[in-house]
Amino acid sequence: MKQLFLLTLLFVGFQSKAQLFMTTNGEVSFFSKTPMEDIDAVNKSVSSIINTATNEVAVQMRITNFVFPNKLMQEHFNENYLESEKFPSATFKGKIKESVDLTVAGTYPITASGSATIHGVTRPIELKGTIVSTGATLALTCQFEVKLVDYKVDIPKIVFAKIAEVIKISSKMNYTKK
Repeated sequence: MKQLFLLTLLFVGFQSKAQLFMTTNGEVSFFSKTPMEDIDAVNKSVSSIINTATNEVAVQMRITNFVFPNKLMQEHFNENYLESEKFPSATFKGKIKESVDLTVAGTYPITASGSATIHGVTRPIELKGTIVSTGATLALTCQFEVKLVDYKVDIPKIVFAKIAEVIKISSKMNYTKK
């Protein structure tokens, strides 16, 4: 599935002479803090591609790849909240706004503007992060927040005090040139 996603991006979304940087083991984690309980999970199987010729960025992850410290939390997350059988993946597709040459070594603060699809809902989003380039590799870090209501994630009233309305998301991606 990951390979099909990357191939689709290569042939549909990106120019043939582009400088492509890819990863299939990026990391996305989230954290929910409430007075009653903290919830965190990490997904270390995130696929992403950056086209340095157009500054386009695409990210895809399977929801079921999030791992929680508590298996019951993981089960509730997949079955009751994100409904991962019905909505198996989350995506981001956008473009880096700054005019930067990521094939040149350096540290670049970036802003990517695009759309995120979570729980079957697609919304515009702007992400701020940093890319460190060696010329042959890229390391992207990014932190942002997601309001559950924006993506129609319903939290039952019985557990409302245990889950934050705004979730903090962190990502770390290490790309190699393809």
